[in-house]
Amino acid sequence: METSVRKLFDRYESVFNRSLGGDIDMDEIASLYASDFIAASPAGIMTGKNDDQLKQVMAQGYAHYRDIGTKEMWIRDVRVYPIDELHCVAHVAWTATYAREDQPDIAIDFDVHYLIQELDGEPKVFGWVSGDEQALLRKHGII
Repeated sequence: METSVRKLFDRYESVFNRSLGGDIDMDEIASLYASDFIAASPAGIMTGKNDDQLKQVMAQGYAHYRDIGTKEMWIRDVRVYPIDELHCVAHVAWTATYAREDQPDIAIDFDVHYLIQELDGEPKVFGWVSGDEQALLRKHGII
C-alpha cells in the first residue's frame, strides 16, 4: 500500500502545480478522491461528494491560491501508517511558495493528514485533517 499511496501523492503534487499554472483538469483532480469524503480543520468539519460541486469548489480554490500568489506546492515527505489492509493515514509534509509584491518569495511548511482507502489497487483520498491555513497565511503576511 505504501508504494501506491506515494504514487497517489506524486500525482496529487503534479496536478496541484499544473492547476496553479492554469492547466486545470477537473476530472483528473476528482480522480484523486473517493466518492465521498470528510474534512476537518479549525474551521469545522465538512462532508462532501465527489461531484460537480466538488469540481466547482476546487476550481475556485485554485483561483484563490493563484490570487494570493501561490507559485508552487511541493511535498517534502510522506509517511504512511496502515490502519488495515485497505486503509491508511498518510501524513504529508508540504512546502508552499508564495510570490509577494516588492518582497522575496516566501516558502511556508505545513502538514496535512489524509485518510486513504485502496480498493482494486487504486488509492483514493476519503478525508483529510489540516491545521489553520488562514492563520498561517496571515502570520506570514500572505493574506
